[in-house]
Amino acid sequence: MKAACWMGKKHMEVQRVPDPRILNPRDCIVRVTATAICGSDLHLYDGYIPTMEKGDILGHEFMGEVVEVGSEVKKRKVGDRVVVPFTISCGSCWHCARQQWSCCDNTNPNAGLLEALNGYSGAALYGYSHLYGGYAGGQAQYVRVPFADIGPIKIESDLPDEKVLFLSDIFPTGYMAAENCDIEPGRSVVAVWGCGPVGQFAIRSALLLGASKVIAIDNVPERLRMAEAGGAVTINHDEVDDVLERLKALTGGRGPDAAIDAVGMEAHGSAYDQVKQTLRLENDRPYALRQAMRAVRKGGVLSVPGVYSGFIDKVPFGAVFGKGVTIKQGQTHMHRYLRPLLELVEDGKIDPSFVITHRVPLSHAPQAYAMFAEKRDGCIKVVLDPSV
Repeated sequence: MKAACWMGKKHMEVQRVPDPRILNPRDCIVRVTATAICGSDLHLYDGYIPTMEKGDILGHEFMGEVVEVGSEVKKRKVGDRVVVPFTISCGSCWHCARQQWSCCDNTNPNAGLLEALNGYSGAALYGYSHLYGGYAGGQAQYVRVPFADIGPIKIESDLPDEKVLFLSDIFPTGYMAAENCDIEPGRSVVAVWGCGPVGQFAIRSALLLGASKVIAIDNVPERLRMAEAGGAVTINHDEVDDVLERLKALTGGRGPDAAIDAVGMEAHGSAYDQVKQTLRLENDRPYALRQAMRAVRKGGVLSVPGVYSGFIDKVPFGAVFGKGVTIKQGQTHMHRYLRPLLELVEDGKIDPSFVITHRVPLSHAPQAYAMFAEKRDGCIKVVLDPSV
């Protein structure tokens, strides 16, 4: 089969690799019909996530048709059309039983690596380094899906792939980020740093949850236009002297009730962080995080869906402590959101395909990665077609 393989920093190749096979009786094999490049994939592409090996298949946003099932699979059948969540969860451990799906104890065979870094390991992820299990990703024609009765959600309707594909990650991720904001319908003001795909879904999710105003901060014109189309008031941080003062002006001097950092570890704006990250003196560039921490109002909420990989520097934690800010973050508890968000799509309350700007054959994945990383041609979201 064809697959998009990581071959080194900023080096992707589409290669012929062996087809996946059933390794555990609870596995299934999915023929991929649609897959996407996620902003989180760029952290791998840019070389900031350790334990990558040449030939690793990337991709954690995918869907398709079940073509084979293991002997112990009961719910999923050959021919089922499914969306696969990016977290791999067992469904039976202490955390899964409490709906903390991304904290699963049982799916990461390399748990010791994450334990050394974080103290504990969370769930494994598709196509996201050996730190998170070394599972092959979905930017391929076929994928092995472990715990087939737990993860994939069956699509019963005839909705096209593009309307349901993003249930695999960015829609639930943006929604959980907004849900974490403790929005009071008709009253809460939410500020969102980063208008990439997750930020776009956080904006729309906050409004679906009743936010009175959403303020979006970015500097890429096409992203800001998309945010405005979704109902946000926008701030181009390159065109204002002080983002915090602008936020105060938009909130009567109090500041936003909640702040969402949808940027994460590769934020731009600080040469200090870029130098330290390049020299491996700092894992992440928390420029947006610092702004969000300082901007959120006293007693507010800071929600962080943006990916961070390790240690960060010069974080104004005193501001968070002094203002009594609640911080909520982490990998998305995907399985909690699949059914409710699918119902929103089926009811016509949101069409997730709005975020797609480019549709590209899988065979052109290397060029698509470069375009997405360099923000060329108005690229915000790329969907790959594995059939070509």
